[in-house]
Parts: sequence; C-alpha cells; structure tokens
Amino acid sequence: MVQLFFVISVIVIVYGAYFMIMGLFSFKKNSTLINKYIPSTRFAVIIPARNEEAVIGSLIDSLKGMNYPKELFDIYAVVNNCTDDTEMIARRKGAKIIPVMSDARCKGDVLKYAFSILGKKPFDAYIVFDADNVVHPGFLAEMNNIYKSGHRIAQGRKDTKNMGDSWISGSYSLFYNLQNYFYNKARTHIRATATINGTGFMVAKELVADGFDPKSVTEDIELSILALLKGHHVVYSDRAVTYDEQPSDMKTSWHQRKRWSKGIMQCTRLYSLKLLKNFFVKRDYSCLDKVLFMISPFMQLVALVPTALMLILAASGSMPETQGMPVHLSFLAGMIFSYGYTVALCLFTVIRYGQNIKESLPGVFMFIIFMLSWIPINIVCLKPEKNYQWIPVRHKRNVDLNVLTKGVLE
Repeated sequence: MVQLFFVISVIVIVYGAYFMIMGLFSFKKNSTLINKYIPSTRFAVIIPARNEEAVIGSLIDSLKGMNYPKELFDIYAVVNNCTDDTEMIARRKGAKIIPVMSDARCKGDVLKYAFSILGKKPFDAYIVFDADNVVHPGFLAEMNNIYKSGHRIAQGRKDTKNMGDSWISGSYSLFYNLQNYFYNKARTHIRATATINGTGFMVAKELVADGFDPKSVTEDIELSILALLKGHHVVYSDRAVTYDEQPSDMKTSWHQRKRWSKGIMQCTRLYSLKLLKNFFVKRDYSCLDKVLFMISPFMQLVALVPTALMLILAASGSMPETQGMPVHLSFLAGMIFSYGYTVALCLFTVIRYGQNIKESLPGVFMFIIFMLSWIPINIVCLKPEKNYQWIPVRHKRNVDLNVLTKGVLE
C-alpha cells in the first residue's frame, strides 16, 4: 500500500507539474504570427438566444459600436423556442433573425442549425457570442487580423461582467483569467493549440462547411478538437475581449459545471484515440496536449487516492517518513504551499488584466473551495446518462461597457 501511495502521488505530481511548466510559456515571446491588416474579412456574428430579453439588447448595442466597417459584418440572433421578447428586442436593435425550426437540445444544436443556414451566404468566417455578453470595440478588427494572418479558428479573452457579485462569480472570473493567461496564451506562444471557451470565438466558414454535428454537450471543446483533427490550431488573443455574466450562486454553478464535466468526459471517450493516432502519425504535439487536458476531471479524482491511502496508513500505524518528516506533515506542507501559490497566481492575473483588486479578493481567497467543489461534480458525472438534459443559465446583468473596458490591454 505504501508503494501504491508513492506511485499514484508521483503520477499526480507529474501531471500537475506538466501544466505548471506549460504555463510558463505565457512569458515567452509569441511565435504565432498575427499581423495587422486593413479590414476585409466578412463576418457573420451569431448569437444563440433562448429567453434572453434582459441582456441581448446590450450585446447588440456593443456590436453596433465595433471599430469595424458596418458593411463587413451582419448580426444574427438565432432564437431557439423563446417564450419572452428576445426576438422582438433583437429585431428592434437591428439584428437579423434566424428562428430555429428543428429540435435543439443545446447550444451545439443551435450552432449546427445556424451554420447550415449561413453557409449559403457570402461570409468568410463566423463569430459566436452568448446573448449575455458585451464586447470590446476592437474585437472584430483583431479577428480580422488573425484570419488574414492565415489562422482559421481563434478564441478571444473571456472577461467577467459581475466579478463582485459573490465569491462564486469572482472565482469564475479567476478561473478564466488563469485559463486565458496560463493555458491559452502559453500554447499560442509556442504554436500549440489553445481551446475554445464557449463564447467570443471565430471559426472560418470552411472549417464547418462540411457540417458541424456535435456529439457532446460541450460544443466549444468539441469544435477545438475537430479543428485540431483537421490540422488547425486554435489561436488565442488577449486583444479580442468579451465580457460574460457568471453564475453567482452554487446551484446554478453546479448545473453549469456538471455540463462542462459531462461534456469533457464525453469528448474524452469520443476523441482520445483519434487524437493519439494523430499525435503518432502526424507528430502534432497539440493532439497529446489536448488529451492531457481532457482527462483533467479524471485526474482530479485520481488525486484523491493518495489522501485516502494516507488516512488508511495513518489509521493502521504504517505511516512512512520522508527525509525524517511524517508523510502527513509533508502532505500538509504541500497543501499550504499550493494554497499560497494559487492565491499568488490569482492576484497576478487580476493585476495583469487591470481588474478591481478589492472586488476580486473574496474569489481569490475562496478559489480553492471553488476548485474543490468540482470533486463531487466529477464524481456525479461518472454515472452514465443516456438522456442528459442541458439546463440553460438565466442571465439578467447589464453593465456599462465603458466601465468594463478600462482594464483592456492596448
């Protein structure tokens, strides 16, 4: 049992160390070429919407304020079985309406339908936002630069409208900060693939021209994988910023993160072998990196095993020592270090992205609880569900774009 404890502990430490080392590449000079170009890319801006009357108007207003020629983009609200005034508000604000005429179980189905309709129109690429977003004025100009530089799929920086609502919304903001800076940015800097974060992304029309038919409930991760299997890496940009409303209560957060975990487990089952085959055949390191990313919910559960074994060893009086220190004290010291390290990383991203430090503090100090709360979610998601029901997140917060954009990197 002692040997098993050390073997699993080493596996968990090596797995965590891999992502820590990869994150350091965010400080490396960016080797992904993105030049500045005169606006010429024709975009279809897609807004999947279901009962979003409280927020969709603000998004469309922010899109109409883009620093991008109005004749080069059209705004489409893809309304899915709305029972409120979403369609009326979107139409009044100037968006074109695509009513979903097929059975749409989730956002992936809505995008599939929208791509099939818009594929007949003369667009170069699609931009996807959630209805609760507001968008920085330079977003489309930056996506034009990325597209004209030869990249066919890209993710912008996902920021938060409501960091100060609760420690939960604050933790979401920090989660995306860390993913933006130490995952997406790091991989773009070494020409590996970033990942799509659900909203504020661009995909070239050609990448979905043969059909987009997601099999999981996380269409964003699945789109990243499908692009990678076709040889296209997701490019990340700090300069294309979307502000998103995050859940502020645990019940809503539970349902949302359960969908994320369920979806990533589905993607692991569907695509791991294909990605590993691509890694060995085409020598595309990003395929292996993506598999390591997808198994994270499982690895979080594996990380519980050393703790359980330590308790068993302690109860049986068989606790070994490491360099004169009992293992349980070494474990405690490691936990204290990890907490302090996480707090420091969170504060670094808050400062780096110009966010309000005072508003961030509840999330900073409770972030470890937010991450640990994923453990029961992942355990629940291990149970197979043939007809998993996607639960929409209700949105209601409108925030002045001028207040939000003060932290944007220029």
